[in-house]
Amino acid sequence: MSANTELDSVDWRILEELQNDATLPNRTLAERVGLAASSCLQRVRRLREQGVITGSHIDVDPAATGLTLEAVVSINVRPHTRAVVDSFREFVMAQPETRSLLHVSGQADFLLHVAVADSAHLQSFLVDKLSARTEVRHFTTSVVLEQVHTRALTPPRAPRPARRRG
Repeated sequence: MSANTELDSVDWRILEELQNDATLPNRTLAERVGLAASSCLQRVRRLREQGVITGSHIDVDPAATGLTLEAVVSINVRPHTRAVVDSFREFVMAQPETRSLLHVSGQADFLLHVAVADSAHLQSFLVDKLSARTEVRHFTTSVVLEQVHTRALTPPRAPRPARRRG
């Protein structure tokens, strides 16, 4: 998103609705945000063109697909160079167990969210795949007991645009 992209209150409503259900038909979206269908479609196109909307997705319940165990792995790599970071990222993102990867500051270098069939699958992933990487110096695994999703991204509390674009 460009630093000078201005979002008004209707843009934010569109974003909120689409984050909650990216499959909404344009007509329904337009009704919910109080616009004519053509104006709503034009705004969504503009938000895509400006890079505010970068894609759409569906959520899949891993347990419903046989991946009943999820874990978050805190990982330290050495040396922490661009080449090592890029190579590690590429490796991790190619693994079928990977749900998401965060490159972070703090005690860990990466936080890796994985979904696996069971504890034996998790052990195999950690021992056979992760530990085998020479750049991995240390990791700690936490089993996910519960996951609560956040609500849609909303505008910051600071001055919220009140003006409405046509």
